[in-house]
Amino acid sequence: MDLKKLLNEEQYEATTTVEGPLLILAGAGSGKTRVLTHRIAYMMKEMNIRPYEILAITFTNKAAGEMKERVRSLVGETADNMWISTFHSSCAKILRREIEALGYKKDFTIYDSYDQKSLMKQVLKELSVDEKDLTEKEAISHVSTAKNTLLNPVDFKKKYEYHFRMNKVADAYILYQKKLKQNNALDFDDIIMKTVEIFEKFPEILEKYQRKFRYVLVDEYQDTNHAQYRLINLLTKDHQNICVVGDDDQSIYQFRGADIRNILDFEMDFPDAKVVKLEKNYRSMGNILAAANSVIKNNRDRKEKTLKKTKDEGGKIKIYRAYDDFEEARFVVREMQRLYREGRNYKEMAVLYRTNAQSRKFEDILMQEAVPYKLIGGLKFYDRKEIKDLLAYLRLVNNPFDEVSLRRIINVPKRKIGNTTVEKLQENANHQGESLFDTIMNLEEYSLLAAGTQASVVKFREMILDFNEKQLEMKVSELVEYILKTSGYMKELETSKNPEDESRVENLEEFLNVVLEYEMKAEEPSLQEFLESVMLVSDVDQYNEADDSVTLMTLHSAKGLEFPVVFMVGLENGLFPSASCLTDPNEMEEARRLAYVGITRAMEELYMTYAENRMVFGRMVSYPVSDFILDIPSNIKEHLNEEKKVHHRDVNPHTIKYKDKNMKYVDYNVEKALEDAKKILDFPDKKVLGQEDVVPGAKVKHPKFGVGTVVATADAKGDLKVTIAFDNQGIKNLMLSIAPLELA
Repeated sequence: MDLKKLLNEEQYEATTTVEGPLLILAGAGSGKTRVLTHRIAYMMKEMNIRPYEILAITFTNKAAGEMKERVRSLVGETADNMWISTFHSSCAKILRREIEALGYKKDFTIYDSYDQKSLMKQVLKELSVDEKDLTEKEAISHVSTAKNTLLNPVDFKKKYEYHFRMNKVADAYILYQKKLKQNNALDFDDIIMKTVEIFEKFPEILEKYQRKFRYVLVDEYQDTNHAQYRLINLLTKDHQNICVVGDDDQSIYQFRGADIRNILDFEMDFPDAKVVKLEKNYRSMGNILAAANSVIKNNRDRKEKTLKKTKDEGGKIKIYRAYDDFEEARFVVREMQRLYREGRNYKEMAVLYRTNAQSRKFEDILMQEAVPYKLIGGLKFYDRKEIKDLLAYLRLVNNPFDEVSLRRIINVPKRKIGNTTVEKLQENANHQGESLFDTIMNLEEYSLLAAGTQASVVKFREMILDFNEKQLEMKVSELVEYILKTSGYMKELETSKNPEDESRVENLEEFLNVVLEYEMKAEEPSLQEFLESVMLVSDVDQYNEADDSVTLMTLHSAKGLEFPVVFMVGLENGLFPSASCLTDPNEMEEARRLAYVGITRAMEELYMTYAENRMVFGRMVSYPVSDFILDIPSNIKEHLNEEKKVHHRDVNPHTIKYKDKNMKYVDYNVEKALEDAKKILDFPDKKVLGQEDVVPGAKVKHPKFGVGTVVATADAKGDLKVTIAFDNQGIKNLMLSIAPLELA
């Protein structure tokens, strides 16, 4: 191989540096996969390193498969003798050989999330833990976090010995792990944790794999958690032939446990490390790279590097300021249709947004305009569980004989009406020749259920009858709010500790916007007409979802992909970056990395859009334009509606505008606006804390960070800076005037 002809200077250096620790800082679109595959081929062909001495680790099976194919094309079938796989696949292979050292059998079972949930449910039942105090989802989440930080059950118990709630989690963790071993089973997080445990407890086993894998390569190193970091550190601590490839500017999975310090501190872990920067970008036009550089340079916690162009400047970044989020979606779809008429395929275009809930307006208009699309990283809006559940309530209110909807929500949220009970009711209905709802209406005539269960069914019946009466006097939007509150559905999601349930709340809030928009347009709004309109929108079977489709996805889902045309939407302070980012420098840095990832997905054209008005919690608000747009130099931006252009740089980022009942704009503080918005769904008021409440030692609660202890306070120009040690999120510095704190 004549690598000097195949690779640029930096790529060649990274490829041919084989001995010792090596950090390859690979900027977006800089050809890192090309470097990795040619490096492996160079090691085999030129250095005569045997394939089974090389361990190459990726994060997805897809990436591993692609890498193996490319290596095979360079060196032939000998590539089949080396390990190119994910962290979990590699560790599972090691455990099949070595796990007997920990008292397991080699034919262990790996539990999926459903198995985990079932086992944890059994554990909590045996411990007599009330679901109101601790759900199986929350317990599993805490256990997963513990395992990813290599905190075993005994140490976890010691850590939280004096923490009432987490002490219950510790007991659950101990019994859960005991039952896993009794079942000769591992969960997903065990696969890496148990491998590390074997390596640490049995030096002779570790030494065997250190000798075997004399050369270790790790892709996407910025996404590793502590357990993965420890695994790599153990395998390479003697020979130090470790090559990691990554980009700290693309570290966007902190919420999954990824630790950016792993890549930033690589040279501290390996003082003799060589660093090679891949800065030449082969993906994007020059102006797109300039935009990405201008955003990410504002981060402090990063390795210094700059993406360099290999193509022309291309067109300017197109900025569009829409009147509202509907116009934003219409503009995007209109531009897509224009580009399609001019010869582009729909598959060349992608819409990227921060939250899944934002997809709904784009989906509606794409369907209205018969533009094919596909959704990546999430279900279509009307296919999401929480939306289907709410629609089932509305359909049942509209038509009590809709058995499909009745069976769907009779025990959602849980009200002690299990499948066995439903089947008894159904059997009776079939025997009597009546509907399932008729049997429930006439329940007292039959001796079908135990007293407690019957009481639960009667309570459900009375609730549905109440909803049926309320629809006669309420608007559809009022009925939706009433159902969400009275059924307990929203409360269950609000009090859940599962991060996924936060997204579900956002989707339900977006559904409320759907109803309000319908009521504004309909001549005589009614529940039946609304349900018909939704059914027409959600019936997408007629639309072609073949290859030539527009792609809708979150910015997180877009990592690793590229598109000729990218539309980044919802770029407003308060949405992207989110309100919490505006008060937390670390979160702002993560948001900036996410923006960098989004910008660098674009190959030829980049649109960035924001709305002057946006519906949030059923109220029209106006956020300032995102800092990420303002960070881009004006000479590479093109405002598509120049006459409307405004500059918000001097606007308080925590101030928004909303329309009052007289349709006049009024300034509002973000936190106050969100509190008022929550009242739309009748959320209880929370006491606003004063400086006298947050003294050192006080227990406080934050909706995102959980419970914590105030450790220090300091005056900050009329405000109070509060330092809080959160039980699960570490130490945070918050400003009292805007932090949504309450006494725990």
